Amino acid sequence: MTSPTALAAARDSIRATEAIIRPYIRRTPVIELAGAEFGLESVRLWLKLELLQHTGSFKPRGAFAGMLTRAVPPAGVVAASGGNHGVAVAYAAKQLSKPARIFVPTVSSPTKIARIRGYGAELTIAGDRYADALAASEQWAAESGALAVHAYDQPETLLGQGTVGLEFEEQAPGLDTLLVAVGGGGLIGGVAAWYEGGVKIVGVEPEAAPTLWNALRAGRPVDSEAGGIAADSLAPKRVGELMFPLAQRYVERVVLVPDEAIRNAQRALWQALRIAAEPGGAAAFAALISGQYRPSPGERVGVLVCGGNTSAVDFG
Repeated sequence: MTSPTALAAARDSIRATEAIIRPYIRRTPVIELAGAEFGLESVRLWLKLELLQHTGSFKPRGAFAGMLTRAVPPAGVVAASGGNHGVAVAYAAKQLSKPARIFVPTVSSPTKIARIRGYGAELTIAGDRYADALAASEQWAAESGALAVHAYDQPETLLGQGTVGLEFEEQAPGLDTLLVAVGGGGLIGGVAAWYEGGVKIVGVEPEAAPTLWNALRAGRPVDSEAGGIAADSLAPKRVGELMFPLAQRYVERVVLVPDEAIRNAQRALWQALRIAAEPGGAAAFAALISGQYRPSPGERVGVLVCGGNTSAVDFG
């Protein structure tokens, strides 16, 4: 179920994974809106509120998949994260009574660091970017024998995140387009594997962290800049090797959004819906607000609001 080759036709594997993790995750709601509320005439919007998942993001799906489909050794689990994946692994480890050690970079937000510690995991700050934390976590895994739970580049993670697509299709059938934020690519890779081209999937990245944008142009994952206001969730050095063939096959295109558009999307979600999304969680919606993605009249557009780990409510 979890071999890389299974990801080429993964609907059965995603469905099986969903059955395994179902007792531990929430089926997050979808709300339907008139695009006119946001200046988008003749467009219907469906927002899946994955920020209401346990720990405030979609990440527990992959974390539980990684821990429930493999044997966890006495040393427990180890993960590197900009923040949300670390929170999810810490939460999953607590629920399953397993030790956990999480490595985060200095850009990780205080809110996410506090949540990781609150779930009882050991936390180490290592380097300035996700890539630094990943290297430190890999060294710890080699020394300790702990099971590595990768944020995006493991089959189990991709299959777990693919359950977002399974739910969204059941809750909002007949979408034309689905906008998905991209960091390392676990979410968009898993969702793309589920839909298998059945909807137009558009990746959305910050201008300051164009990882998939650069990879698609290079024909392979390549190192990219990793900055911007969403750096704690959407700024790895490069996208995952496992998700990349899925993106090449099923992602229609990638659009880039500036930080100000992400801030505007956060404000719009709060003002119209009282949804407090973190920058990474609002990035996909920012593509609509900024006009970087322009729907056609009558287009049925789905948006994943994928994270809400922010201490801010007044977005200024």
